[in-house]
Amino acid sequence: MKSTSIQYGSVAVTLHWLSAIFILAMLGSGFRAASMADGAIKETILMFHVPLGVIILVLTLLRLFWWWRVDQKPRSVEGDPAWQNFTAKAIHVLFYIVILGMAASGIGMLAMSGTGGILFGASAEPLPDFNEVLPRVPHGLGARLMLALFALHAGAALYHHFIKRDGLIWRMWFSANDDEAGS
Repeated sequence: MKSTSIQYGSVAVTLHWLSAIFILAMLGSGFRAASMADGAIKETILMFHVPLGVIILVLTLLRLFWWWRVDQKPRSVEGDPAWQNFTAKAIHVLFYIVILGMAASGIGMLAMSGTGGILFGASAEPLPDFNEVLPRVPHGLGARLMLALFALHAGAALYHHFIKRDGLIWRMWFSANDDEAGS
């Protein structure tokens, strides 16, 4: 369940991949809802998007608690330049900041627009123009920043896997063994 010096544990791996899948679904549904003119379809999308945001917030808080009180992350990859290790850590910190900021701005949008009931399946038709709700701007910027962070994170993982061939990517999977984990 816990991580070792070279491998993430099953709890960390599960939280990572659930978060990744849900964040991708969240981004897709958010961009889709933002581009939707039909209020009924937009509401249907938001009835998926909003509870998913709550789930991502809970997963993120669980991850933070897990790292703070229960587990420790594997050591950095030996041989990588200091700037790469710094950048990797900075991207992870930014992920947490953006996720928490997105949750705060999403809650703010619901509260300020009066559509909070959508979280519990209550109809909010007609939907307000969310562009007129102040937290909409940071929410949209956060979504774009999340895409950039996601691309950097995935790109770095693919770089390590296909270019460096150091097995780093297997540290964040269930079936990795010590040889695959870059030992």
